[in-house]
Amino acid sequence: MFTGIIEATAKISRIEKDKSNVHFYIDAPFLNEVKIDQSIAHNGVCLTVVEITHSSYRVTAIDETLQKTSLSTWKVGDAVNLERCLTLAKPLDGHIVQGHVDTVATCIDKLFLDGSWKFTFQYIKKHPHNITVEKGSVCVNGVSLTVVDSKDDVFSVCIIPYTYEHTNFQNIEKGTQVNLEFDIIGKYVAKMMGKV
Repeated sequence: MFTGIIEATAKISRIEKDKSNVHFYIDAPFLNEVKIDQSIAHNGVCLTVVEITHSSYRVTAIDETLQKTSLSTWKVGDAVNLERCLTLAKPLDGHIVQGHVDTVATCIDKLFLDGSWKFTFQYIKKHPHNITVEKGSVCVNGVSLTVVDSKDDVFSVCIIPYTYEHTNFQNIEKGTQVNLEFDIIGKYVAKMMGKV
């Protein structure tokens, strides 16, 4: 479980294909604290550390993950948002994030607002529980954010300078694909209300 508060960004240093799987090597700034079997969210996707080298750690994405996330578009040198799992001693500063991506969205607008940025994303609404509500929470590339505008398959978020500088939002432009995880509480409420 995660909070959606990004600890660091890191570069992808190597990508290897292995049958239908893909191995990603990540140059994390906290590499000396990483352990085998540890779960780390990568742009909001929970992946397990399977190997540690002198300069990076390796995670493996299976075909199911590649089909449901934006990982298949990753390239060597791309910046990835990282968050290690929530511990009982860690504050829940964002919202409850599982690291289980619901769908991929595309940035359809990026607007500079004289000190902040407004990003608008569109996604294919495959499931009724894939919803956003104004002032509710959504996780974009692992970042816990507040929804500004909410429509059926489109929503916007505003990004403060700190988040822009310390995540890979600075690399998101029109056409960029991102990973979305909708609010777990909203999903349960939708199911209880018979919308799923």
